[in-house]
Amino acid sequence: MAETMNFDLVSPERRLLQEEVVSVQIPGADGDMTAMPNHAPLITTLRPGLLTVETAKGETRQFVVTGGFAELGDGLSVLAERALPREEMDQETYEDMVTEAEERYRKAKDAYENEPGPVDDAAKLLADMVAVGGHIGLSERQPNL
Repeated sequence: MAETMNFDLVSPERRLLQEEVVSVQIPGADGDMTAMPNHAPLITTLRPGLLTVETAKGETRQFVVTGGFAELGDGLSVLAERALPREEMDQETYEDMVTEAEERYRKAKDAYENEPGPVDDAAKLLADMVAVGGHIGLSERQPNL
């Protein structure tokens, strides 16, 4: 039997999963990573992407996340800005999420006219959100920059 760790995925709306898992693939802001039992402790921020969980029961579960952070210690806790089970993500929901990311980008451009850092961060968030659609088989929207 494979070694396991406790995993908890929470969004502001609800707890999506609390279970013993073998591994979790995390869309980290600094790159994708796989968390497994006995991994070195760390905290990382998330970028929009697909979080893939391999449970102790042998099931694979996927969740679309838009951001947040993950804390890995004795177990793994993911606090997502927004998260949905992959099977709940449809074209309309995806387009709403891209529209929200576009609005964040526009607000950053207006608020930080001469400061490229926050604008670049908002543009990256938007690009990552657009890429999620193609990755999960939805029709990608071209962002309005």
